Amino acid sequence: MKPAPFQYERPKTIEGVLAVLNQYGEDSKILAGGQSLIAMMNTRALQPRVVIDINRVPALDTLAVEDDTLVIGALVRHSEVAGSPIVREANPLIAEAYPHLAHRPIRNRGTLVGNLAHADPASEMPAVMVVGEAVMTLRNHDNLRTVHAEDFFLGPFETAARPDELLTEIRIPVAPQEQGWGFREFSPRKGDFALASVATVMSVVDGKIASVRLACAGIGPCACRLADAEGILAGATPGEEAFAAAAAAAVATIDPQEDFHADAAYRRDLVGTLMRRALADAHGRCAA
Repeated sequence: MKPAPFQYERPKTIEGVLAVLNQYGEDSKILAGGQSLIAMMNTRALQPRVVIDINRVPALDTLAVEDDTLVIGALVRHSEVAGSPIVREANPLIAEAYPHLAHRPIRNRGTLVGNLAHADPASEMPAVMVVGEAVMTLRNHDNLRTVHAEDFFLGPFETAARPDELLTEIRIPVAPQEQGWGFREFSPRKGDFALASVATVMSVVDGKIASVRLACAGIGPCACRLADAEGILAGATPGEEAFAAAAAAAVATIDPQEDFHADAAYRRDLVGTLMRRALADAHGRCAA
């Protein structure tokens, strides 16, 4: 199929992009990498009146550490993030998760910010952003506001961004040197969307878990924190027993979706297994 007729705009400044968004709002869509947008337009799942191409806006290509914060702009491609020594040093969890994300041609064109704005419930990066305490920067014609990743993802392909807002960048605190990290997922084939994935970061002080954050994706409407499991781990001695207890708590609280790929029971089992492995990875990196 071919897309429905649409108007094409290609501003060269952020102000130009925001002016078009202000005019058309929910009748418009942003084009960065287009790896999801174009496919959905071709099947007419989306029929925007206006497509706003932001690829000529140089202010959106930032990839840097600023004041102990990793800043990634809306035009930074997946491949650039995945291969960046800046990212690997500032937030190794992102680098750990990237080999699981999509396939090379998609990573070469698609953008991290676009992936987050698309908010596919099976995508890996929303869970990584929730665990990493990322902050989303949203701008419209009149204002700038920030939204924490945990509050940004609302449901399948639904975020807290308003129709007239542009997600210009994400800001992620630089990970402490002593912090361990882990990411595990299971997918039918490498590069496919995960049936379930788990991301975690952990700090250990004097043999006890001082802090831990856990999130999963691929099991429900959006990436979510696993607060009950975190509560069990807080102050515990890290090891197989504690990790198994946390995994059991998580499995008891999640309500996985069912589809032709997997039923709910299978996804629960995946989350438990993946969580134990991701926590063991994080603990090992704390020790190192």
